[in-house]
Amino acid sequence: MGLISQKWTGLIIYQLLSGPQRFCSIESSIGVSGRVLSERLKDLENEGVVKREIFPETPVRIEYSLTDKGRSLEPLMHEIEKWSQNWLEA
Repeated sequence: MGLISQKWTGLIIYQLLSGPQRFCSIESSIGVSGRVLSERLKDLENEGVVKREIFPETPVRIEYSLTDKGRSLEPLMHEIEKWSQNWLEA
């Protein structure tokens, strides 16, 4: 709970449910600052929830994706989404 309850972490996981994404794509999609996003992605990577893949291209391309451990959070994230649609005002 400590990891998931950190600010922006839930949204980052939710964003990555749609597939691998680059840093700038995640940053612009959820509106988090680059510094905070970098910290959260490192935390999630250290916990084995997110995988960072480096592609040796020019320029270097880095993509973030959910591991199996991260994907196992999908039902939980969808339940939170359903709850918010039922109980929170737009």
